[in-house]
Amino acid sequence: MQTKSFVLPKNEIPRKWYNILADIKMNPPLGPDGKPVSPDMLAPVFPMNLIEQEVSSERWIDIPEAVLDVLSIWRPAPLTRATAFEKALGTPAKIYFKNEGMSPPGSHKPNTAVPQAYYNKVFGIDNITTETGAGQWGSALSFACAQYGLTCKVFMVRISFDQKPYRKAMMQTWGGHCIASPSSETKAGREALEKDPDTPGSLGIAISEAVEAAVGDTSGKTRYSLGSVLNHVMLHQTIIGLEAKKQFEMAGDYPDIIIGCAGGGSNFAGLAFPFVLDKMNGKPIEIYPVEPKACPTMTRAPFAYDHGDTAGYTPLLPMHSLGHNFVPAPIHAGGLRYHGMAPTVSQLVNEGLLTPKSVGQMAAYEAGVLWARTEGFIPAPETTSAIAQVVKEARKAKEEGKEKTIVFSFSGHGLLDLGAYEKYLAGELSDFTLEDAEIEKSTEILKNYPTPETIRSR
Repeated sequence: MQTKSFVLPKNEIPRKWYNILADIKMNPPLGPDGKPVSPDMLAPVFPMNLIEQEVSSERWIDIPEAVLDVLSIWRPAPLTRATAFEKALGTPAKIYFKNEGMSPPGSHKPNTAVPQAYYNKVFGIDNITTETGAGQWGSALSFACAQYGLTCKVFMVRISFDQKPYRKAMMQTWGGHCIASPSSETKAGREALEKDPDTPGSLGIAISEAVEAAVGDTSGKTRYSLGSVLNHVMLHQTIIGLEAKKQFEMAGDYPDIIIGCAGGGSNFAGLAFPFVLDKMNGKPIEIYPVEPKACPTMTRAPFAYDHGDTAGYTPLLPMHSLGHNFVPAPIHAGGLRYHGMAPTVSQLVNEGLLTPKSVGQMAAYEAGVLWARTEGFIPAPETTSAIAQVVKEARKAKEEGKEKTIVFSFSGHGLLDLGAYEKYLAGELSDFTLEDAEIEKSTEILKNYPTPETIRSR
């Protein structure tokens, strides 16, 4: 029988994270006065030990033993050859996937939720607030907080709160408290509801609510946690790619193409960043972050300074952005409905080290169903975007008659997203088209802020 899965022994789990800030030059986050934000200015929001990681330029950062103990529940995660999918596509390409759906919450998100909960705990924090789109991050942080005895309050984007009720049940099972966003509990939520009582919500609004709830706790025992976008989140996720590199050695192979879906960027970065380092050192590989056409930050939005949230509580971040007031169409891939993109991912796109792609919702579900019928695993709606791009690359390899090795991050399973599949199979889903005029209108606000080029030239 052909070896399809490559699983590292437990003692081979990576013991250090890779920090890409050691190898690229970034624009700084800016405060309201247009000046760079100092670490102490972030102290009301994050514990200082995570702030230190956020600004660190050390290439390798040790993973604490207490974090490894929890990660080892499911890690190392397998790298598997998708031979049945290859056969269905009739492609000469070899397709591998890094299966991040093996974690207790069923996605890649605990890779950062666990260390974030740990660092908050050792800093003396008792409570964490956060937001969640599709519910994967909220579930992961609720799970992580349960491991370290913390409370967790989650503001969940309303459209996903309604579409995915069992995500709420997962959070509650692990002790998390889930609230539909926008809510009446915060100023940011009330303003969003006043503006549009029927809003589907957005990650930008939910972030505002979670930050406000954390900063508003005068006891000093509450902090905010973000599941994507920021540097320390990207750092924690690199355990995916670091494992994959060891597993490709086991397989006697190496990828030509690396693919991951990208909403805020953490799942994609987790697989890609260790390979980006190889590309910087001369490896001829293509690396594709894939986003939905309904929310095209990297493929159609400008690289600019913008807030990471709707209310403007966060610093200005240098990133591809559709404008922090942008409310994406209610696609079922809730984790990809974010107006911006991680600054590190955006910077690598600007430098030509990454080539962003976009796919429509219908093509994504078509690819996801084909995957489920061949490889067995039902992918999360977010993951189907990556699989749709894999299909494109596999068919291109067939047309060109070239043998290529493709790897993608299977960012999570879709067993709590069957309502979306039910609608797709019933013909009730459609693609969303974002007109140029809509993008022009939503990005108008970016003209009020400094440009990355201006800041870099100072």
